[in-house]
Amino acid sequence: MNLTNLLGDASSDLTALQLALRAIVVFVFAVALFRLLPRKSLANTSVIDVVLTVLIGSSLSRALTGNAPLGPVMVACIVLGGLWVAIGWLAIHSEVFSRLLKGRPLEVIRNGAVDEAVLRRAQMGRRDLEQKIRGQGYARIEDVPLAYIERNGSVSVVSKD
Repeated sequence: MNLTNLLGDASSDLTALQLALRAIVVFVFAVALFRLLPRKSLANTSVIDVVLTVLIGSSLSRALTGNAPLGPVMVACIVLGGLWVAIGWLAIHSEVFSRLLKGRPLEVIRNGAVDEAVLRRAQMGRRDLEQKIRGQGYARIEDVPLAYIERNGSVSVVSKD
């Protein structure tokens, strides 16, 4: 039995067995691909990370359901992963490219005072900010000497120490 018969092709009606086998192939491929990519692809999620994940997930789902051929989709996913690595390299080596792709941290609190314009620009509510500050051990915003909304959306507090 050849691989096309076993996994089906993009133009045929897929059987339950073919879908199950495609699911296994797609799952193993996706895990292997993300394991080969640098670790930050899953940790500190940035816009680029989210875009990559959505594109790869969308592509793999088409291959899984038989709406696209398996081989070319896997090649496209490898290309997307390579593009992500190249963009990461450029962001590391070019401040302008890094700012363009990933943004920059925004100072949101200085000496206990919240910059409401920064909060609006980051589309973050005051209660969300308070929650993130509490998560770092500060009961009140007024006690925070300096805080930034980081490029990935997290909030970092810089203590006086």
